[in-house]
Amino acid sequence: MRIDLLADPIAGLDEALAVVDAFDDVLVAGLLRPQKVAGLTELADAVAGSPLAARVAEAAEKTAAGAAGEEHFVSLAAARIAVFGSVHDAVFERLAEATGRPRGEDSPRQASEAESPSLLAAARSWLSDLARAGWQGIDHDLVSGSAQVISALLAEPSLRRLAVLLDGFAAELAASCPGAALERVPVRRWGDLWSRAMVLTLHHETSATSTVTGRLLPLGVDLLEHSTAAQAQVHAVFEPEDGTAPRLVRANVTVPKPDTIIGAGIWQLLRPHLSLLTAISEGRSMDLSDMPVTAEGDLLWQDEYARLGEPADAFSTARVVLPKAVTPVVAPLDRHPVRIAVPVFLEGYDIEGDEDEVTFTFAGNRLFVETDRIPAAGPLTPKAVASSSACIGLIRWDGGYRLQPLAVETTVRKKTTAVHAGAWAGGTTDKAGVKAEKAATDAAAVLRERAGRLLRK
Repeated sequence: MRIDLLADPIAGLDEALAVVDAFDDVLVAGLLRPQKVAGLTELADAVAGSPLAARVAEAAEKTAAGAAGEEHFVSLAAARIAVFGSVHDAVFERLAEATGRPRGEDSPRQASEAESPSLLAAARSWLSDLARAGWQGIDHDLVSGSAQVISALLAEPSLRRLAVLLDGFAAELAASCPGAALERVPVRRWGDLWSRAMVLTLHHETSATSTVTGRLLPLGVDLLEHSTAAQAQVHAVFEPEDGTAPRLVRANVTVPKPDTIIGAGIWQLLRPHLSLLTAISEGRSMDLSDMPVTAEGDLLWQDEYARLGEPADAFSTARVVLPKAVTPVVAPLDRHPVRIAVPVFLEGYDIEGDEDEVTFTFAGNRLFVETDRIPAAGPLTPKAVASSSACIGLIRWDGGYRLQPLAVETTVRKKTTAVHAGAWAGGTTDKAGVKAEKAATDAAAVLRERAGRLLRK
């Protein structure tokens, strides 16, 4: 792992981000009668050499004149996504060079007919109204106009991706109304959500899928928690039965949750849907037989295609197998730097700072460690990271490369011990974990009893 490469500047990166920032400033005040037309011009110039050039130039001109329609807003959204896609590719290419791992080949994607075109048109109309008003112009009447559309979209399984995005977006906007009173606008985040949703009202493309048979070697699990939902994303190396090169894969499970269940109790909600969590806790591999997988390396997990395998130490996997694992391609619409999460293994570093702000240094090159991303639902702590000698983590990018720890090797009572963020995923005998699990069980029992009373009424 060449950390020195991550410290070198990437040509054109700052200029591309400046283009996005300029356009996002236009969205703050709205596209109905934009006053900062320079942001529109810069966006059009940024894609002048691409197939989007003519459409975006027209859209910028029409928007600046206050005469833009929905098709013009779609073009602007597509241009913004394209610019961020170039940022992603530059950042990802540098990271691939630093890891030295082989890259997978892109696979064809199949475009399909848009289902429920009237629903998609309704969603596009609401998003266009948002863009015209701008983030400072949102109010409850404008945001609530999405409710009926979102309800209809949620009822269509093929449109669930767009529906969930709009549902969360509308909730954020509703909590921020009125926009004119906002002290701080999450400009880039709302720009991301708006542009992605706008393109999803037109773009419907399915990734190629296949099946795989072989051995799955877990590296670690990333736990994401929201007040109403939780997701576990397992990062692993897959060794095909036919002896071809190992490859990086992921397995995801997302479940709704009540806001009273937090910490280690979240695993109780996730375990029934992903047997892989048990393997992680027990330090074992899994044997897969005809498990569906996408070209991007996402396992479409089904427990009937998997069974527990032999013991497999994650750090042994990271040291021996991970350097040879093929990195999968990224789908075009997913090429955004915020989505970068590349598994790496690091050792031989020095540590600067304390548990509140940890930095790994390699021959003078520094890598900031995001200890605030460590979930509370496991034994891994910032203190363990600050005293570690080896680390499995995810390299992310947020204005610079950063490391999210998934597991570390540290010394406990003069003995090297592995500490994993997902150690409690399949159950635990750890005192703190058992206490948190019991509290979650009690909370779940109370909620079930209350729900039963409501149903009886």
